[in-house]
Amino acid sequence: MSQPRRNVSERSDGAAAQAGSRAAIKVTRGRPASDGAGVRLTRVIGAPELPDLDPFLMLDEFGSDAAADYIAGFPDHPHRGFETVTYMLAGRMRHRDHKGNVGLLTPGSVQWMTAGRGIVHSEMPEQEDGLMWGFQLWVNLPASDKMIEPRYQEFPPEAIPETTIGGARVRVIAGRLDAVEGPVRAVATEPTYLDVALPPQTSVRLPLPAGHAAFAYVFEGAVGVGPGGAVRQVNRGMLAVLGDGDGVDLATGAEAGRLILVAGRPLREPVVKHGPFVMNTPQQIHQAIDDFNAGRF
Repeated sequence: MSQPRRNVSERSDGAAAQAGSRAAIKVTRGRPASDGAGVRLTRVIGAPELPDLDPFLMLDEFGSDAAADYIAGFPDHPHRGFETVTYMLAGRMRHRDHKGNVGLLTPGSVQWMTAGRGIVHSEMPEQEDGLMWGFQLWVNLPASDKMIEPRYQEFPPEAIPETTIGGARVRVIAGRLDAVEGPVRAVATEPTYLDVALPPQTSVRLPLPAGHAAFAYVFEGAVGVGPGGAVRQVNRGMLAVLGDGDGVDLATGAEAGRLILVAGRPLREPVVKHGPFVMNTPQQIHQAIDDFNAGRF
């Protein structure tokens, strides 16, 4: 069990946010990993290079057209104290929990699950071949919300609004982009979650809430991130941690690029992690284990 710690934050202090374009202050690449019943994936946040980015605890990309890499799925497992966000790009994943809730994630769909006081669920492929591709992001809950009742926000692809800005096509999952608001509501960390596709030779500046932690993860092509004179190229499979500011400049060259752009309000609270439980003290972790073993979820 890990000891209490503060989330990693790429902001140096709690000073007032500075306006302007955010720089890519750190660029890292994910590591191959395995989770569930042997699903192969890439761990981007939660690896030694980037243990967390308050309020984000983990980011995994899963993607393979080899059934052996994903077919065993994620059988029943518990969560407490945080939220899981699953965004599917390709494939079909069936979700079930111990309270009888069932859902199907298809290409372009999103599930924002608030585990709160406790969920036991499974996430299993509903296909035996073909491409399975997507992301799972873990978002911390503040201490005041860790024991709330679990809930789901699930949206099919047609419920995710799209808009075009400066030639870039943007799907707005959470947060607001100009007059377009994503369907995810009432999340304590006030998240922004955008899927941004840029054609070749395109540049755009997208707003982000000042003071929020933010990252850009490129999953197709390559994208230049940051203001003029400080642009860093971020290639497929790389994540850029963004410094402070009220927006970010993105640009492509001869190659198109696509990325997820995510931001959230830092919690700046102690974090104790133990597998699928994320709490504020070791005592709360022990209680979570006891509650799970006693069937109190």
